[in-house]
Amino acid sequence: MTDAQDTASDTALRTTGGAPSDDDVPAHGLPIPLLEPREGIPPVVATEDALAEVIAAFAAGRGPVAVDAERASGYRYGQRAYLVQLRREGAGTALIDPVGCPDLSGLGEALAGTEWILHAATQDLPCLRDIGMVPTRLFDTELAGRLAGFPRVGLGAMVESVLGYALEKGHSAVDWSTRPLPEPWLRYAALDVELLVDLRDELEKELDRQGKLEWALEEFDAIASAPPAPPRKDPWRRTSGMHKVRRRRQMAVVRELWTARDRVAQRRDVSPGKVLSDSAIVEAALALPPNAGALSALPGFGQRMGRRQLEQWQAAVDRAKDLPDAELPQPGQPVAGPPPPRAWADKDPAAAARLAAARTAVSALAEELNLPQENLITPDTVRRVCWEPPAPVNPDTVAAALTGYGARAWQVGLVTPLLVKALAAKG
Repeated sequence: MTDAQDTASDTALRTTGGAPSDDDVPAHGLPIPLLEPREGIPPVVATEDALAEVIAAFAAGRGPVAVDAERASGYRYGQRAYLVQLRREGAGTALIDPVGCPDLSGLGEALAGTEWILHAATQDLPCLRDIGMVPTRLFDTELAGRLAGFPRVGLGAMVESVLGYALEKGHSAVDWSTRPLPEPWLRYAALDVELLVDLRDELEKELDRQGKLEWALEEFDAIASAPPAPPRKDPWRRTSGMHKVRRRRQMAVVRELWTARDRVAQRRDVSPGKVLSDSAIVEAALALPPNAGALSALPGFGQRMGRRQLEQWQAAVDRAKDLPDAELPQPGQPVAGPPPPRAWADKDPAAAARLAAARTAVSALAEELNLPQENLITPDTVRRVCWEPPAPVNPDTVAAALTGYGARAWQVGLVTPLLVKALAAKG
């Protein structure tokens, strides 16, 4: 163990006593590099027998459990977990390979009722759910940082400003589907949960000091109880560069190429962008090439692409070109809810005046409370209430409308008086 590691083991965890500015450093000097997990790098759990030991150890552990997951975004198809890290008092740290152990429901059941600590929980919960791990209680350290007013809420920044330790973050975007996982990656993964419990405890104190702890607990409960997100409708419409595609026939080409690419990517288990880029799809849609030779001249369909691949993509283009007009996609998705705010002044000047007043009031309160506006109340909720106000407008009807759009009780209590006043704005 190095001197720095010795110091990190023996030094009490330190806090700034509040949300610091970007330029602040920990109160006792420069951050201490955190170089090794306290008990060293644990072996990767990849067999059912080893998993059973981990389940027993964590079931017997004490207090909350720190949880993290690593995906292979940009390398593999989908968002599955390729490593799960956990740490709990009395159990230490565990690194679990979900490829060797694809069903972690037994571990999830062993931790039922235990508070899970995650950083940016909504990013990891879908892939954890897929392998059987679903928390009933959680504490999100990133969201806690937002509510407490920290200007930077990445894990490294939070650990440094709250606890005074520096995490090495060099492996965040590597291909976690690699096997075997290199030792430096495993060290990085273990350190990601090393201080999550300590961070959680200090953030709870800070939120309590600011009078925001109950707000945070409501937010955490909402995340834990939220159902899985439904499949996205018409995901091909999110192709980068789609704004250049104006004609319905061209949109059909994007749809056909996106769908064909998705099938190939899923079959090969690679990121769709590694099969065919979004920019290439848009180029083909704009050009409507008559044959594979013309397609090969477009950016993204160059010399390195084989004849068979070119013919595959050209077939998708041809399918779109052969569609009857009635089967072509419509320009733009049906919009549920209000139109874009830029159109309000023309469509409904009174609604535009209400929205301007509401935005000003919400912004001022968020600044006063030292938290992001979107955490005080989502912009979409404000737009919906301002576009179609409840009738009559009073605290009860506005509160009911906010609740109906998913606002939590603490948000309803703070924002309702502002919106009641804003909804009376005449412009």
